[in-house]
Amino acid sequence: GLDSLAPQAEVEMHPSDARELGLENEQIVKVTSRRGEVVATLVITRRSPPGTVFMSFHFAEAATNLLTPDHIDPVAKIPEYKVSAVRVDPV
Repeated sequence: GLDSLAPQAEVEMHPSDARELGLENEQIVKVTSRRGEVVATLVITRRSPPGTVFMSFHFAEAATNLLTPDHIDPVAKIPEYKVSAVRVDPV
């Protein structure tokens, strides 16, 4: 299953952002929003555009949706899962 490909929660970040924050690849970090926080392993990659981070929501131990806002998009009537301001800090 998923655990064989990625045994723990990961957060992806662009190299320039990681450098600016003084973070290193595979470092354990805390991702914090107004709604909560989760701990994950940092993956530095160019897959994530500068100024953004990406986390999968498949890990129970790092429930990504604890970070997301609870309001509903007025047009689509779905949660705004892809729009959350976060801070990433070393643990």
